[in-house]
Amino acid sequence: MDRIKRNERLAALTKLLTASPNQLFTLSHFCEMFGAAKSTLSEDVDILCDVYKRFGLGRLDTVTGAAGGVRYRPYIEREQAVAFLEGLCRELQTPSRLLPGGFLYLSDILSMPDIVRQMGIIIAGQFYDEAPDFVLTMETKGIPVALMTAQSMGVPLVIARRSSKVYEGSAVNINYVSGSSGHIETMSLSRRAVVEGQRALIVDDFLKAGGTAKGMIDLMSEFNVQVVGTAFVMATAHNAKRVIHGEKALMVMDEPEGGKLSIRPAEWLL
Repeated sequence: MDRIKRNERLAALTKLLTASPNQLFTLSHFCEMFGAAKSTLSEDVDILCDVYKRFGLGRLDTVTGAAGGVRYRPYIEREQAVAFLEGLCRELQTPSRLLPGGFLYLSDILSMPDIVRQMGIIIAGQFYDEAPDFVLTMETKGIPVALMTAQSMGVPLVIARRSSKVYEGSAVNINYVSGSSGHIETMSLSRRAVVEGQRALIVDDFLKAGGTAKGMIDLMSEFNVQVVGTAFVMATAHNAKRVIHGEKALMVMDEPEGGKLSIRPAEWLL
């Protein structure tokens, strides 16, 4: 193999690391790939660490020990996240977006890859240390954000359904009370989707009373899976009927007054 120049290694390293977020690569793996010494690869990683930090491109973590290595974690600095969400809040405060029942029309926003990718990175940045084994969401509009969160964390996406499908094999079905309507709903998940003892991060689009989120938490208890966090795109403010607590929502919506919407980034971001 021809000798590989440093700029070529840096370009290849950048592509390999960013294409597999949160995946740990050993230096030995790169040494074999590039035919370089560990000391040389360590210098390359240090250069990339400085570049990522300087330009806000994410974080490059090094893990020491026999099983250690380097991994790339997508991350948006808090100031950048707040600026992004403030612009989104201005867009969402259009009165025509208000729907009956106090809900907000989000479908167009949640269909834009660039926007949901940034949402997923912001959410993932809050839960890296919790090390979830998968991201769980409901069969709703929250799927794009949940998928981008899972992609940033390098874990699978698991989707709970309204009813079991024959092509998914045997399933666990539970009944839960929808927090907004008070109706009894059904939630289903294939027995093969998760493994007992795993850790789950719940991501959804809208939090009002939290009935669906509570249903997903109860569903995970049926599999003996620990829920390490809940995250949402939007949450209503000061809802006395809310059945879950400790969630992280990207934006908060006050009760509409006179048809006017008031939406702001969540306080934990500020």
